[in-house]
Amino acid sequence: MIREQRKLDHIRYALELGDGERKTGFEDIRFLHNCLTPVEPDRVDIRTRIGNLKLPVPVMIDAITGGADRVKEINRKLAAVAGRAGVALAVGSQYGSVREGQYADTFAVIREENPDGIFFANVSALATPEEARAAVDMIRADALEIHLNVTQELIMPEGDKQFSLIRDNLSRLQDCTNVPIIMKETGCGMAAEQIQELQAMGFSCFNVAGLGGTSFAAIEAARGQNTRYEKFTSWGIPTAWSLIDAAHVAKPWDTVIASGGIRNGWQAALAIALGADAVAMSGNVLTMLMQNGEEAAVAYLQDVIADLKDIMVLTGCRTVRELQRAHLVYTGETMDFIRSRGYAPLDRRIR
Repeated sequence: MIREQRKLDHIRYALELGDGERKTGFEDIRFLHNCLTPVEPDRVDIRTRIGNLKLPVPVMIDAITGGADRVKEINRKLAAVAGRAGVALAVGSQYGSVREGQYADTFAVIREENPDGIFFANVSALATPEEARAAVDMIRADALEIHLNVTQELIMPEGDKQFSLIRDNLSRLQDCTNVPIIMKETGCGMAAEQIQELQAMGFSCFNVAGLGGTSFAAIEAARGQNTRYEKFTSWGIPTAWSLIDAAHVAKPWDTVIASGGIRNGWQAALAIALGADAVAMSGNVLTMLMQNGEEAAVAYLQDVIADLKDIMVLTGCRTVRELQRAHLVYTGETMDFIRSRGYAPLDRRIR
Protein backbone atom coordinates (compact mmCIF):
# COMPACT_ATOMS: atom_id res chain seq x y z
CA MET A 1 0.00 0.00 0.00
CA ILE A 2 2.89 2.35 0.77
CA ARG A 3 4.49 1.65 -2.61
CA GLU A 4 1.15 2.17 -4.38
CA GLN A 5 0.63 5.53 -2.70
CA ARG A 6 4.16 6.57 -3.67
CA LYS A 7 3.44 5.83 -7.33
CA LEU A 8 0.25 7.88 -7.16
CA ASP A 9 2.17 10.71 -5.49
CA HIS A 10 4.70 10.66 -8.33
CA ILE A 11 1.93 11.25 -10.87
CA ARG A 12 0.27 13.91 -8.75
CA TYR A 13 3.45 15.95 -8.24
CA ALA A 14 4.65 15.46 -11.82
CA LEU A 15 1.42 17.13 -12.95
CA GLU A 16 1.53 19.84 -10.28
CA LEU A 17 5.21 20.79 -10.48
CA GLY A 18 5.84 20.57 -14.21
CA ASP A 19 9.34 21.42 -15.43
CA GLY A 20 9.92 24.41 -13.18
CA GLU A 21 12.69 26.84 -14.21
CA ARG A 22 15.28 24.17 -14.99
CA LYS A 23 17.07 24.73 -18.31
CA THR A 24 17.80 21.98 -20.82
CA GLY A 25 20.63 23.74 -22.68
CA PHE A 26 18.69 23.65 -25.97
CA GLU A 27 17.95 27.37 -25.55
CA ASP A 28 21.64 28.03 -26.40
CA ILE A 29 21.63 26.09 -29.69
CA ARG A 30 20.28 26.99 -33.13
CA PHE A 31 20.18 25.40 -36.56
CA LEU A 32 21.53 27.09 -39.68
CA HIS A 33 18.78 27.49 -42.27
CA ASN A 34 19.43 25.87 -45.65
CA CYS A 35 17.90 28.13 -48.31
CA LEU A 36 18.89 25.62 -51.03
CA THR A 37 17.46 22.53 -49.39
CA PRO A 38 17.22 19.57 -51.78
CA VAL A 39 14.75 17.76 -49.50
CA GLU A 40 11.04 17.59 -50.28
CA PRO A 41 8.57 16.93 -47.45
CA ASP A 42 7.36 13.60 -48.82
CA ARG A 43 10.95 12.34 -49.11
CA VAL A 44 11.86 12.72 -45.42
CA ASP A 45 12.69 9.37 -43.78
CA ILE A 46 12.52 9.41 -39.96
CA ARG A 47 13.04 5.70 -39.29
CA THR A 48 15.61 4.95 -36.60
CA ARG A 49 16.86 2.19 -34.29
CA ILE A 50 17.49 1.38 -30.65
CA GLY A 51 20.07 -1.38 -30.61
CA ASN A 52 18.76 -3.88 -33.16
CA LEU A 53 15.17 -2.71 -32.66
CA LYS A 54 13.81 -0.70 -35.57
CA LEU A 55 11.44 2.21 -34.88
CA PRO A 56 9.22 3.91 -37.48
CA VAL A 57 9.71 7.33 -35.83
CA PRO A 58 12.42 8.66 -33.49
CA VAL A 59 9.90 9.75 -30.84
CA MET A 60 8.63 7.74 -27.86
CA ILE A 61 6.70 8.13 -24.62
CA ASP A 62 9.07 7.53 -21.72
CA ALA A 63 8.45 6.04 -18.28
CA ILE A 64 6.58 7.89 -15.56
CA THR A 65 3.70 5.70 -14.29
CA GLY A 66 4.43 2.79 -11.94
CA GLY A 67 2.34 -0.05 -10.59
CA ALA A 68 -0.82 0.86 -8.70
CA ASP A 69 -4.47 -0.11 -9.15
CA ARG A 70 -5.49 3.45 -9.97
CA VAL A 71 -2.70 3.72 -12.56
CA LYS A 72 -4.06 0.87 -14.67
CA GLU A 73 -6.44 3.11 -16.61
CA ILE A 74 -3.70 5.70 -17.19
CA ASN A 75 -1.41 3.02 -18.61
CA ARG A 76 -4.21 1.80 -20.85
CA LYS A 77 -4.76 5.30 -22.20
CA LEU A 78 -1.03 5.85 -22.73
CA ALA A 79 -0.89 2.62 -24.74
CA ALA A 80 -3.83 3.79 -26.84
CA VAL A 81 -2.14 7.15 -27.45
CA ALA A 82 1.12 5.44 -28.39
CA GLY A 83 -0.67 3.17 -30.82
CA ARG A 84 -2.56 5.97 -32.55
CA ALA A 85 0.51 8.22 -32.75
CA GLY A 86 2.71 5.35 -33.92
CA VAL A 87 5.32 5.73 -31.17
CA ALA A 88 6.95 3.39 -28.68
CA LEU A 89 6.03 3.46 -24.98
CA ALA A 90 8.11 2.72 -21.89
CA VAL A 91 6.27 1.79 -18.71
CA GLY A 92 7.17 3.05 -15.26
CA SER A 93 9.23 0.99 -12.86
CA GLN A 94 8.09 -2.64 -12.57
CA TYR A 95 10.59 -3.29 -9.80
CA GLY A 96 7.96 -3.47 -7.07
CA SER A 97 5.70 -5.67 -9.16
CA VAL A 98 8.33 -8.27 -10.02
CA ARG A 99 9.68 -8.26 -6.46
CA GLU A 100 6.36 -8.40 -4.61
CA GLY A 101 4.13 -10.03 -7.22
CA GLN A 102 1.57 -7.20 -7.25
CA TYR A 103 -0.02 -4.97 -9.90
CA ALA A 104 1.21 -6.95 -12.90
CA ASP A 105 -2.17 -6.36 -14.55
CA THR A 106 -1.64 -2.57 -14.39
CA PHE A 107 1.30 -3.04 -16.75
CA ALA A 108 -0.03 -5.94 -18.85
CA VAL A 109 -3.01 -3.76 -19.83
CA ILE A 110 -0.83 -1.94 -22.36
CA ARG A 111 -0.42 -5.07 -24.47
CA GLU A 112 -4.15 -5.78 -24.20
CA GLU A 113 -4.92 -2.26 -25.44
CA ASN A 114 -2.24 -2.16 -28.14
CA PRO A 115 -1.26 -5.74 -29.08
CA ASP A 116 1.19 -4.72 -31.79
CA GLY A 117 2.79 -1.80 -29.94
CA ILE A 118 6.48 -1.34 -29.25
CA PHE A 119 6.92 -1.40 -25.48
CA PHE A 120 9.86 -1.07 -23.11
CA ALA A 121 10.00 -2.73 -19.69
CA ASN A 122 11.61 -0.91 -16.76
CA VAL A 123 13.45 -2.08 -13.63
CA SER A 124 15.88 -0.76 -11.04
CA ALA A 125 19.64 -1.09 -11.37
CA LEU A 126 19.42 -3.32 -8.28
CA ALA A 127 17.01 -5.83 -9.84
CA THR A 128 18.11 -9.44 -10.18
CA PRO A 129 18.42 -11.04 -13.64
CA GLU A 130 15.30 -13.07 -12.85
CA GLU A 131 13.34 -9.94 -11.97
CA ALA A 132 14.50 -8.20 -15.14
CA ARG A 133 13.35 -11.13 -17.27
CA ALA A 134 10.01 -11.18 -15.44
CA ALA A 135 9.51 -7.48 -16.25
CA VAL A 136 10.16 -8.16 -19.93
CA ASP A 137 7.80 -11.15 -19.95
CA MET A 138 5.06 -9.21 -18.14
CA ILE A 139 4.45 -6.94 -21.14
CA ARG A 140 6.22 -8.97 -23.85
CA ALA A 141 8.62 -6.05 -24.05
CA ASP A 142 10.70 -5.16 -27.09
CA ALA A 143 13.43 -3.57 -24.94
CA LEU A 144 14.32 -3.17 -21.27
CA GLU A 145 15.15 0.09 -19.49
CA ILE A 146 17.32 -0.17 -16.39
CA HIS A 147 16.93 3.08 -14.51
CA LEU A 148 19.61 4.93 -12.58
CA ASN A 149 17.95 7.18 -10.00
CA VAL A 150 20.51 7.89 -7.30
CA THR A 151 19.24 11.43 -6.65
CA GLN A 152 15.66 10.26 -6.22
CA GLU A 153 16.64 7.39 -3.90
CA LEU A 154 18.84 9.74 -1.85
CA ILE A 155 16.00 12.19 -1.26
CA MET A 156 13.17 9.66 -0.94
CA PRO A 157 12.64 8.79 2.75
CA GLU A 158 12.16 5.09 1.92
CA GLY A 159 14.80 5.13 -0.81
CA ASP A 160 17.26 2.29 -1.40
CA LYS A 161 20.66 3.83 -0.69
CA GLN A 162 22.88 0.82 -1.39
CA PHE A 163 24.68 2.72 -4.14
CA SER A 164 27.92 0.75 -3.76
CA LEU A 165 26.12 -2.34 -5.12
CA ILE A 166 25.03 -0.77 -8.42
CA ARG A 167 28.13 -1.46 -10.53
CA ASP A 168 28.45 -5.11 -9.55
CA ASN A 169 24.75 -5.70 -10.06
CA LEU A 170 24.74 -4.09 -13.49
CA SER A 171 27.40 -6.57 -14.56
CA ARG A 172 24.95 -9.34 -13.68
CA LEU A 173 22.19 -7.72 -15.76
CA GLN A 174 24.21 -7.14 -18.92
CA ASP A 175 23.17 -10.43 -20.59
CA CYS A 176 19.96 -11.11 -18.67
CA THR A 177 17.62 -10.89 -21.67
CA ASN A 178 17.69 -11.10 -25.47
CA VAL A 179 16.01 -7.70 -26.03
CA PRO A 180 18.01 -4.43 -26.14
CA ILE A 181 18.93 -3.10 -22.70
CA ILE A 182 18.78 0.67 -22.28
CA MET A 183 20.67 2.29 -19.42
CA LYS A 184 18.45 5.20 -18.40
CA GLU A 185 18.97 8.14 -16.07
CA THR A 186 15.88 9.71 -14.53
CA GLY A 187 16.40 13.46 -14.87
CA CYS A 188 19.99 14.17 -13.81
CA GLY A 189 21.81 13.28 -17.01
CA MET A 190 24.81 11.13 -17.88
CA ALA A 191 28.39 12.36 -18.12
CA ALA A 192 30.89 10.95 -20.60
CA GLU A 193 32.88 9.28 -17.82
CA GLN A 194 29.94 7.18 -16.61
CA ILE A 195 28.87 6.33 -20.16
CA GLN A 196 32.37 4.96 -20.72
CA GLU A 197 32.10 2.89 -17.54
CA LEU A 198 28.84 1.43 -18.80
CA GLN A 199 30.37 0.76 -22.21
CA ALA A 200 33.19 -1.14 -20.50
CA MET A 201 30.55 -3.34 -18.83
CA GLY A 202 29.10 -4.16 -22.26
CA PHE A 203 26.14 -1.77 -22.46
CA SER A 204 25.53 0.08 -25.72
CA CYS A 205 22.14 1.86 -25.39
CA PHE A 206 21.91 5.00 -23.28
CA ASN A 207 18.97 7.26 -22.41
CA VAL A 208 20.74 10.33 -21.00
CA ALA A 209 17.53 11.71 -19.40
CA GLY A 210 19.03 15.04 -18.44
CA LEU A 211 18.03 18.01 -16.35
CA GLY A 212 15.24 20.21 -17.68
CA GLY A 213 12.07 18.18 -17.54
CA THR A 214 10.23 16.27 -14.84
CA SER A 215 12.40 16.31 -11.70
CA PHE A 216 12.05 13.35 -9.36
CA ALA A 217 14.22 15.28 -6.92
CA ALA A 218 11.57 18.01 -6.87
CA ILE A 219 8.82 15.41 -6.62
CA GLU A 220 10.43 13.65 -3.65
CA ALA A 221 11.25 16.95 -1.91
CA ALA A 222 7.59 18.00 -2.22
CA ARG A 223 6.32 14.57 -1.31
CA GLY A 224 8.48 14.37 1.81
CA GLN A 225 7.89 18.05 2.67
CA ASN A 226 11.62 18.35 3.26
CA THR A 227 12.74 21.90 2.50
CA ARG A 228 16.44 20.97 2.85
CA TYR A 229 16.25 19.01 -0.39
CA GLU A 230 14.64 21.83 -2.39
CA LYS A 231 18.12 23.04 -3.33
CA PHE A 232 18.71 19.74 -5.15
CA THR A 233 15.77 20.14 -7.50
CA SER A 234 18.11 21.67 -10.09
CA TRP A 235 20.87 19.11 -9.57
CA GLY A 236 22.11 17.40 -12.71
CA ILE A 237 23.47 17.79 -16.22
CA PRO A 238 21.18 19.65 -18.65
CA THR A 239 19.97 17.39 -21.44
CA ALA A 240 21.83 19.15 -24.25
CA TRP A 241 25.10 19.03 -22.28
CA SER A 242 24.68 15.34 -21.59
CA LEU A 243 24.08 14.70 -25.30
CA ILE A 244 27.25 16.61 -26.16
CA ASP A 245 29.19 14.44 -23.72
CA ALA A 246 27.58 11.27 -25.09
CA ALA A 247 28.44 12.23 -28.67
CA HIS A 248 32.13 12.38 -27.78
CA VAL A 249 32.30 8.83 -26.41
CA ALA A 250 29.57 6.96 -28.32
CA LYS A 251 30.75 4.04 -30.44
CA PRO A 252 29.45 3.41 -33.99
CA TRP A 253 27.24 0.58 -32.66
CA ASP A 254 25.87 2.53 -29.68
CA THR A 255 22.38 4.02 -29.40
CA VAL A 256 21.69 7.34 -27.67
CA ILE A 257 18.20 8.41 -26.56
CA ALA A 258 17.52 12.00 -25.50
CA SER A 259 15.00 12.84 -22.79
CA GLY A 260 14.60 15.50 -20.15
CA GLY A 261 12.57 18.60 -21.01
CA ILE A 262 12.01 17.85 -24.70
CA ARG A 263 8.64 19.46 -25.30
CA ASN A 264 8.36 20.08 -29.06
CA GLY A 265 9.64 19.08 -32.47
CA TRP A 266 12.28 21.83 -32.46
CA GLN A 267 13.92 20.46 -29.32
CA ALA A 268 13.55 16.92 -30.67
CA ALA A 269 15.36 17.95 -33.85
CA LEU A 270 18.13 19.67 -31.87
CA ALA A 271 18.55 16.55 -29.72
CA ILE A 272 18.97 14.39 -32.82
CA ALA A 273 21.40 16.92 -34.31
CA LEU A 274 23.44 16.56 -31.11
CA GLY A 275 23.71 12.82 -31.73
CA ALA A 276 20.52 11.22 -30.39
CA ASP A 277 19.01 8.35 -32.34
CA ALA A 278 15.61 8.92 -30.72
CA VAL A 279 13.93 11.28 -28.27
CA ALA A 280 11.58 10.50 -25.40
CA MET A 281 8.95 12.55 -23.58
CA SER A 282 6.90 11.72 -20.50
CA GLY A 283 5.62 14.49 -18.22
CA ASN A 284 4.29 16.64 -21.03
CA VAL A 285 2.45 13.73 -22.66
CA LEU A 286 0.99 12.67 -19.32
CA THR A 287 -0.14 16.24 -18.61
CA MET A 288 -1.80 16.53 -22.02
CA LEU A 289 -3.55 13.19 -21.54
CA MET A 290 -4.80 13.92 -18.03
CA GLN A 291 -5.90 17.49 -18.71
CA ASN A 292 -7.18 17.27 -22.29
CA GLY A 293 -7.76 13.62 -23.11
CA GLU A 294 -6.48 11.04 -25.59
CA GLU A 295 -7.30 13.00 -28.75
CA ALA A 296 -5.23 15.96 -27.56
CA ALA A 297 -2.30 13.75 -26.54
CA VAL A 298 -2.28 12.03 -29.95
CA ALA A 299 -2.45 15.39 -31.75
CA TYR A 300 0.39 16.71 -29.59
CA LEU A 301 2.69 13.84 -30.56
CA GLN A 302 1.69 14.14 -34.21
CA ASP A 303 2.62 17.84 -34.13
CA VAL A 304 6.02 17.01 -32.61
CA ILE A 305 6.70 14.54 -35.42
CA ALA A 306 5.43 16.94 -38.09
CA ASP A 307 7.62 19.78 -36.78
CA LEU A 308 10.63 17.47 -36.69
CA LYS A 309 10.08 16.56 -40.35
CA ASP A 310 9.67 20.21 -41.34
CA ILE A 311 12.96 21.11 -39.64
CA MET A 312 14.65 18.30 -41.54
CA VAL A 313 13.42 19.89 -44.77
CA LEU A 314 14.63 23.34 -43.67
CA THR A 315 18.09 22.01 -42.81
CA GLY A 316 18.42 19.84 -45.92
CA CYS A 317 18.37 16.53 -44.03
CA ARG A 318 16.51 13.58 -45.52
CA THR A 319 17.27 11.00 -42.81
CA VAL A 320 17.91 10.87 -39.07
CA ARG A 321 21.53 10.07 -39.81
CA GLU A 322 21.86 13.20 -41.93
CA LEU A 323 20.21 15.31 -39.21
CA GLN A 324 22.90 14.05 -36.81
CA ARG A 325 25.38 15.83 -39.08
CA ALA A 326 23.47 19.14 -39.33
CA HIS A 327 25.31 22.39 -38.64
CA LEU A 328 24.60 23.96 -35.26
CA VAL A 329 25.41 27.31 -33.63
CA TYR A 330 26.19 27.35 -29.90
CA THR A 331 25.94 30.29 -27.50
CA GLY A 332 25.70 31.06 -23.79
CA GLU A 333 26.21 28.52 -21.03
CA THR A 334 26.20 25.60 -23.45
CA MET A 335 29.19 27.07 -25.27
CA ASP A 336 30.85 27.54 -21.87
CA PHE A 337 30.19 23.86 -21.13
CA ILE A 338 31.72 22.79 -24.45
CA ARG A 339 34.86 24.77 -23.76
CA SER A 340 35.12 23.65 -20.13
CA ARG A 341 35.03 20.02 -21.26
CA GLY A 342 37.82 20.67 -23.76
CA TYR A 343 35.67 20.13 -26.85
CA ALA A 344 35.86 22.17 -30.02
CA PRO A 345 32.39 23.52 -30.96
CA LEU A 346 32.38 21.64 -34.27
CA ASP A 347 34.05 18.50 -32.87
CA ARG A 348 31.16 16.03 -32.85
CA ARG A 349 32.01 12.42 -33.43
CA ILE A 350 29.86 10.99 -36.20
CA ARG A 351 28.87 7.41 -35.58
